[in-house]
Amino acid sequence: MRFSVLPSEAGQRLDHYLQRRLPEFSRSRLQAWIRGARVRVNGGLRKASSELRAGDLVEVEPAPPEPLCATPEDIPLRVLYEDDDVVAIDKPAGMVVHAGAGVRQGTLVNALLHRFVRLSSLGGEWRPGIVHRLDRLTSGVLLVAKHDQAHRALAAQFASGSVRKLYLALVHGRIAGDAGRIQTPIARDPVHRVRMTARLGSGRRALTEYRVEQRYAGYTLLKVRIATGRTHQIRVHLSSLGHPVAGDRLYGAPASRHARFFLHAWRIRFAQPTTGETREVISPLPAELAEWLREIELE
Repeated sequence: MRFSVLPSEAGQRLDHYLQRRLPEFSRSRLQAWIRGARVRVNGGLRKASSELRAGDLVEVEPAPPEPLCATPEDIPLRVLYEDDDVVAIDKPAGMVVHAGAGVRQGTLVNALLHRFVRLSSLGGEWRPGIVHRLDRLTSGVLLVAKHDQAHRALAAQFASGSVRKLYLALVHGRIAGDAGRIQTPIARDPVHRVRMTARLGSGRRALTEYRVEQRYAGYTLLKVRIATGRTHQIRVHLSSLGHPVAGDRLYGAPASRHARFFLHAWRIRFAQPTTGETREVISPLPAELAEWLREIELE
């Protein structure tokens, strides 16, 4: 691929320029290409931080992505519920669910493969058992299918909206009223590709409902139910109201001393795949979030 730097693009860092020109690739991947001599400027090699000039010729030789794979790792897991079909894991904040760009080790899937002999294969070799996901910095209960039949049954419940997922979210500001619902469609942000947005008026249908649990000085604790499972849905929707999740700088929250944002998958209710009986699993609020609430109570 060849690009000629326009006058309006002069002065940009090489990696920033490529990110704008090739938004379908992650910044880390583009930087790896630069380090691997797959990017040349006027025939020569440059650093990712080098500034471009108008008229520079940028040539890119894309590299195929590394194959994703899941490798068993002896990582502690907290099991909240288990039967012959399903296991419910208490995922800690900071743990990635499965391998992705730049992440190969320390994933929930790797821990599951070490702990359980058999998991559903419908998610592929790098997502065994995974029916739904949580963001890396979101903690809480996550369901895993032990075999393909259970995976199909759970996936059908998620698709129909019959799975009831309830989150706890601490947001900035005082939300008007005691409850509300947000139905704005969600799409990928065309400028900042790592973000989603609810400001375009187009995208995938999304429904978020919330109820005030507790009010604090400068904050509101919410119970949040989502009827759809869009990427970053709760974070995007609450930010669109002007009430970003505490600690979530990606969606407009101010800097915090905490190493995560305050979003916790507190409860999930589903039909047991074989019997159809209702099961409810609750993940207790993690210690660091309970401490966060104690801190703001004293403010």
